[in-house]
Amino acid sequence: MGRNRTFIESDVVAQCAEIFRRTGYEGTSIDDLVQATGLHRGSLYKAFGSKRGLFVLALRQSARPAIPTDDSTDLLLVALMELAPRDPEIRSISFDILSDAVPTHTPQALGERLLERARETLTDETTPKDSE
Repeated sequence: MGRNRTFIESDVVAQCAEIFRRTGYEGTSIDDLVQATGLHRGSLYKAFGSKRGLFVLALRQSARPAIPTDDSTDLLLVALMELAPRDPEIRSISFDILSDAVPTHTPQALGERLLERARETLTDETTPKDSE
């Protein structure tokens, strides 16, 4: 008999979504997700199947808010730029989000957020780090 889960799935998915937003899908390793969640690698695989499985859940979860946040938009941008061109399921989920009855992710809004992310990255890279 297996152990009972000691984690809340939606919390783990949200923690993983933050890593995906920050480092992108390709830039995120299973080790990054293990470290972010505090779960064992085997527990992540058993509960979610794969890194991709976690990303799919994170993307679906981020599509739920009526008003998109920068976080949900960032995850959509990661999906569109990194996975949608080669992954039909991610492409379908992304297009569903973009085709929502209330068009909140306009090309203009996506482009503006993409530029904001680039500026944030530039600011992070040029900000001096504290000396240890």
